[in-house]
Amino acid sequence: MKNSSSRQLGLITVISLVSGGMIGSGIFSLPVVLGQLGAISLLGWIVAASGAYTLAIILGRLSKALPESGGTYAYTKTAFGDLPAFLVAWGYWLSNCSTNAAIALAFTGYLSVFFPVLESSLFGFGLTALGAVWSLTALNCYSIRSSGNLQVITTALKILPLLIVALGGLFFLDWSHFQPMNLSGESDFQALTTASVLCFFAFMGIEAATIPAENIKNPKRNIPKGTLIGVSLVVFLYLFSTFSLFGVLSPAELASSLAPLSDAGTLIFGKSTSYIIALGACISTFGALNAWILIQGQISYAMAKDGLLPQKLAQKNRFGIPGNGLIFSSVLVSLVLIFNISESFGNIYSFMIRLTTVTSLFFYLFAALAFGYFCTRRRFGFSINPKSVILTLLGLLFSIWLFVGSGMEAILWGMGGIALGLPVYFWSKKQNRA
Repeated sequence: MKNSSSRQLGLITVISLVSGGMIGSGIFSLPVVLGQLGAISLLGWIVAASGAYTLAIILGRLSKALPESGGTYAYTKTAFGDLPAFLVAWGYWLSNCSTNAAIALAFTGYLSVFFPVLESSLFGFGLTALGAVWSLTALNCYSIRSSGNLQVITTALKILPLLIVALGGLFFLDWSHFQPMNLSGESDFQALTTASVLCFFAFMGIEAATIPAENIKNPKRNIPKGTLIGVSLVVFLYLFSTFSLFGVLSPAELASSLAPLSDAGTLIFGKSTSYIIALGACISTFGALNAWILIQGQISYAMAKDGLLPQKLAQKNRFGIPGNGLIFSSVLVSLVLIFNISESFGNIYSFMIRLTTVTSLFFYLFAALAFGYFCTRRRFGFSINPKSVILTLLGLLFSIWLFVGSGMEAILWGMGGIALGLPVYFWSKKQNRA
């Protein structure tokens, strides 16, 4: 039983973990990609939100039955053993690396509002993105407390630029921007599938409260309740701000923008406001990058501590921080950035999103599988009934649909990355038995 003195996080903090984890770079840069699809992407938000709600309910029920740190990693290990749990955590770790590459790009895109040279210099753009990754890696290697303080500040400033554009945009709507609904050149179903995959990226983080479960007060109550409240807040904010963006900027303007919220702010309030919005977006994306870099180090540390990764990644530096895991993870982030930086911003950001979705979907897919498994086995108070069957099927079908809809290129990259974990797993198990 976890000591009650270590349970320091209450319901408000849980809500902040969930909503703050989701509000990162997605809503600030996704409109660039969605603009290429047209207004049908608004329906993609609704589909993605429905799936996020379903998965949030499943995760909430699992956390209520097994309030253990690690989220789906812990549930999968309990249900199916070490190897499936490793693949889930490995995929989630890789998704974090890809996510951090995408967030670094979004941060640099909004920074170009203040330094226009970044728009024309591929080298400068890439170097700035790498600089953001490594400066925050250094901070997290030095002091988790400083990293946490930075996170509190940036989280408090996240919502402001979204609300400014969402409210102001209602007075500048151009309904012609919503027609035709589908600009992708593909069928409505394919366009909706693509939009849903892209939009779901912005909901990554619904699991945030389940990972530090052992540090949350009354986890059986606060995790499921806080998760659903956090998701509800984010769904409202995403739909509201995206609707306004589509009404203010034309699809062509969205598709060619590096900082869509800032560009919309310029049209609504004038040039000076665009700087305020861009600053808010920079702070938000920088803060999100800080949070996910911290998480990527903690995941590799947890896996290494359990003997599922080389023990060196579990070693702590003189500041008591698993620096090896942080540095190794950021090397992977840098490689993803370097190999893809020659693409246009919209194309590379879209690919990062798809790759992240493929590798992270195992985290959600196995949550649904573990939930269904516990129900059929009648373990931890679960049982087979119409609600549990529907929840399991919806969670599985939604995860599989997004996986297939991510596209063959992202699927091959994602599956290849996960397959690379197998020799690491067997080597680590062998080393730990020696």
